[in-house]
Amino acid sequence: MTADSTVPPQRTLVDEMRRLAAGLAIEDRVRLLTGATAWTLHELPSIGLRSLAVSDGPIGVRGTGDSLPSAQMPAPSAMAATWDEDVLGALGVLMASEARRKQVDVVLAPVVNLQRTPVGGRHFECFSEDPVLTGRMAVAFVRAVQGAGVGACVKHYLGNESETDRTSYIARIDRRTLREVYLAPFERVVLDAGVWTVMAAYNGLDDGTESAPATEHHGLLTSILKQEWGFEGLVMSDWQATKSTDESALAGLDLVMPGPGGPWGEALLAAVRSGRVPESAVDDKVARVLAVAQRAGALSGRPGQVEPYRVPGGLPGPDAPAVRGLLRSVAARSTVVLRNENAMLPVAADAVRTIALIGDNALDPFVQGGGSAHVVPPHQPDLPAALREAFPTAEVTAHPGGATRRHIPLALYDVVPGGFKVRALDAAGAVLEERHHDAPWDGWVRAVPTGTAEVTVGADLRLAEPGRHVVELCVVGAHRAYVGQDLVSASDHRAGSEVVLDGSAGHPAGTSHPVDVASPATVPVTATLQVVDAAGFGRFARLEVRYRPPSKAPADDELTAAVQAARAADLAVVVVGTNPEVESEGWDRRDLALPGAQDELVRRVAAANPRTVVVVNAGAPVLLPWLDEVPAVLWWWLPGQEGTGALADVLVGAVEPGGRLPWTLPASAEDVPVPDAVPVDGVVHYTEGTDVGHRAWDRLGHSPAREFGFGLGYEAWEYGEVRAGAWSDSAGVIVTVEIANVADRPSREVVQVYLEPPAADPRRPVRWLGGFTGAEVAPGERASVQVAVPPRAFQVWDEDGPGWRTPAGRYRLRAGRSSRDLRVTTVVDVPPT
Repeated sequence: MTADSTVPPQRTLVDEMRRLAAGLAIEDRVRLLTGATAWTLHELPSIGLRSLAVSDGPIGVRGTGDSLPSAQMPAPSAMAATWDEDVLGALGVLMASEARRKQVDVVLAPVVNLQRTPVGGRHFECFSEDPVLTGRMAVAFVRAVQGAGVGACVKHYLGNESETDRTSYIARIDRRTLREVYLAPFERVVLDAGVWTVMAAYNGLDDGTESAPATEHHGLLTSILKQEWGFEGLVMSDWQATKSTDESALAGLDLVMPGPGGPWGEALLAAVRSGRVPESAVDDKVARVLAVAQRAGALSGRPGQVEPYRVPGGLPGPDAPAVRGLLRSVAARSTVVLRNENAMLPVAADAVRTIALIGDNALDPFVQGGGSAHVVPPHQPDLPAALREAFPTAEVTAHPGGATRRHIPLALYDVVPGGFKVRALDAAGAVLEERHHDAPWDGWVRAVPTGTAEVTVGADLRLAEPGRHVVELCVVGAHRAYVGQDLVSASDHRAGSEVVLDGSAGHPAGTSHPVDVASPATVPVTATLQVVDAAGFGRFARLEVRYRPPSKAPADDELTAAVQAARAADLAVVVVGTNPEVESEGWDRRDLALPGAQDELVRRVAAANPRTVVVVNAGAPVLLPWLDEVPAVLWWWLPGQEGTGALADVLVGAVEPGGRLPWTLPASAEDVPVPDAVPVDGVVHYTEGTDVGHRAWDRLGHSPAREFGFGLGYEAWEYGEVRAGAWSDSAGVIVTVEIANVADRPSREVVQVYLEPPAADPRRPVRWLGGFTGAEVAPGERASVQVAVPPRAFQVWDEDGPGWRTPAGRYRLRAGRSSRDLRVTTVVDVPPT
């Protein structure tokens, strides 16, 4: 799949749309500025406008309520680990194809907030801790999506680097830091990719000149975005982020989502009629909506006629070979080699007879994070099957090694063979609808009929063996839930949209109940549930039924069995990591430790088998105290639907794991420069200034476990001559680096160039990433790699002067394999301007 990445001119189209908007009744114009539903905008047949549809999209197109599976991509942090804009382009084209297949016009992606702290709940949804890497990955992605005729929505604008109190805190960021760090990726996506839409964040921003919610921040939305950058796209709010009428309308917000309802509508109409909000402001907002509609093919331009939405024929689905092949390749290429002593990896497919696959994450891989990034893939991961395919002559055994989650598993078919009966009842108790769900069931009851007052759920648990069974009921909102005749969980608190915003709807708290039986028995589970009215997020009921049998081995016994299996195997593959209870939208992590006894599991398995490979299945940094004690370690990310096959490819060397860390891996929690982002008196203080991520590690002189940009791959590289071209005010400088692949197989190197300023400056980083280039080199061959370092890499924001300026002097340009493995140095003299 290919796409034209040319960014079409915007101003002419928006001016044309302003003329069209001016001819509409004021009631129609205002109506267009609030969503019609959670995921759609209003239609206006009189001008040929059909309804636009938007959808969540960081790792796949969820859709607008359909049940169709989606192509599930690796998490954005994995995408960025490729350091490859061509890969992001290919994923962007796939995203656009999926959007067309699901009749979606605008995908709510990418996220270009920075990974300021490793405990950020949506860390895995962001590309990097670095503004340069983030900006380049985002630009490539947006160009590809929009080149295929689907809009992108870059988010969350701005200062949304934390989930704790995310709907209310104020991010306090000085203007220099704002410009040089946090605005930088947004600026690149607006200016270099011509993004169609921008999403205003939940939180507020205080930049020293204005303190306001992001949806009401005139400096952000109008002064910088629309006036300085010339953005003529559409600014929409995050879902339910808009709390005001006049303030948000005057600040530059264009569209309130979701709908119906919200603070605009009739209130905005009244504000216009009273003169508090100029009618011209409404015209500008409507023009921006219509311009996006025109670009997406949703505006026919013929009064009284609406072009039907046609999905182009031949679009591949998520299970198509081309799609699976692309996602498998990306997941493999993003994998980072953290350690590979004595070239233990790759392992020849015929070199082992027995493999012990160990770990809770090996049996149930964590392939996507929680929250709005979640999609339903076409198939479930099966790592044992992938290894058996990759090692056809080996016996592969699988061992959990101990539980890592707070909750026990969902009840499976063997426990609930009859499935779950769900009924929607009106206020009089009459049945409006009845549904049946096979086990395992995720517990969501969505799209309840109009008039539903409550939902009932019933199931019969088949307890097939004597002993103590454990049933766990996880419920949202007001409810009564029984196991047999026992009232296990009850609440009169009626939940609202806050359970979506804080993540508790996705991961409800649970109540465990033991059931002792002397012989096989059947025990009913029944519950009456509140229908949660979550406004624009929809109406739903929620009950998870989880189950653990008496025969489930204690964690200590599982760990011992895993160690015994490792001792008897030719190769031990231990998969450790996080899970949906740890990494999700809605909350920040409490710490960086692996959940459960996974550190002990690694150490005991490695002691039992010297041929141990540890695979880390996590999107964000975790502490690995044994990292330099085991032979081989791979970082596998949240790899998406084809991750298991990709890992098998990496282990046998079918694909080189050429990933480079897009963030810094800490060695200890005490060394982390920004250990959390918890608001103090409602404010998150960005006191580190421009020293974000690896820049802060360099400033403090701390030694991470693995630095930003690190990745061994499977090959070896030598760096030779380096030279810098002449300085240009318009183009910056080109750095040429000679490299050689001194190994015996083709490989890809990422040459990274870092800048050091002419003189020490406490407000400038010690060094920072200026540019990078990837190069494919054959074994034994040399390559001359050119790395462009643009003028902006040298510039600083002068808060008291004209804005951007370039300090003169001699800059050191250091090139290498990572932020700490800098092998060659040159200089460039920047003259006074």
